[in-house]
Amino acid sequence: MSVEKNIEKNTELPVTPPESSHQEAADALIDDIRALKQKVPNFTVPESSNANRRIATAASVPQEFIDRAALAVRNNEELTRGGNFGLAQIRDRMDYANAYDPVADELEAMAHFVRHSVRVARNEAGSNALTTYALAKRLAKRPETAALAPHVEDMRIALGARTRKTKAKPAPGTSPTPVQPPPVTTSSPATQPKQ
Repeated sequence: MSVEKNIEKNTELPVTPPESSHQEAADALIDDIRALKQKVPNFTVPESSNANRRIATAASVPQEFIDRAALAVRNNEELTRGGNFGLAQIRDRMDYANAYDPVADELEAMAHFVRHSVRVARNEAGSNALTTYALAKRLAKRPETAALAPHVEDMRIALGARTRKTKAKPAPGTSPTPVQPPPVTTSSPATQPKQ
């Protein structure tokens, strides 16, 4: 086997990596999370992207206001006409809101922590790959490990341009953008702008 074919064979990437047990575990967890919807009574999906904005005003009235409205309904039966909730329904809705608000907080915290865990895993994999790249670059310069050069080039291309472009700082006492006078036309006076 020639050296070119050997290098070519060693630089080939697998077409599809085998599915890991992490994927199976994550898929099972997603199924469990979706099953939670069945356990939340009155689970409601927003019908549009601005649904929360439309309900924000009434949803944010103070608890004391709702308590006073419930008291008014209890003391004045005529207030239950016209589709208004009765006292029992008002209390039930507030009990629901007070009970399930911490559930939403816990799910949001969990989502935040899972996203952080994902970033940590990406960081660990990326850090290890960057260390490998730095070591491979050094070793590729040695005659006995020069065969690493194609791998270093492949990694360099895959990494892409990751350098930050620094903005040139203007000299002290100068404006960051030069002020240019407007062009003089036949319809504008030929006066210089104030500087």
